[in-house]
Amino acid sequence: MLRQEILKDAKFEEITQARMDSKHRVALGKSVSSQVTSFKIYRNAHGQVILDPMVSIPAHETWLFKNKRASQMVHQGLEDAKQGRLVKRKI
Repeated sequence: MLRQEILKDAKFEEITQARMDSKHRVALGKSVSSQVTSFKIYRNAHGQVILDPMVSIPAHETWLFKNKRASQMVHQGLEDAKQGRLVKRKI
């Protein structure tokens, strides 16, 4: 995978230091959003590790992410609502 596909922003800041426990686990604590459910893990030749946070979605909602047109329509609708472009419903 190309670097630009992995790194969304090249500006990193050190937030804490952690040690591995006896089972080689590292606790991230509050340094990660509570919405994150898993990570993609990348390692380079120097042993540096990048954790790419992932969020899971229910299986019945995956169709929206697979259907580009429907996804664009949802995003456009959200943007319209944010900009106040709303239409009153006729009853």
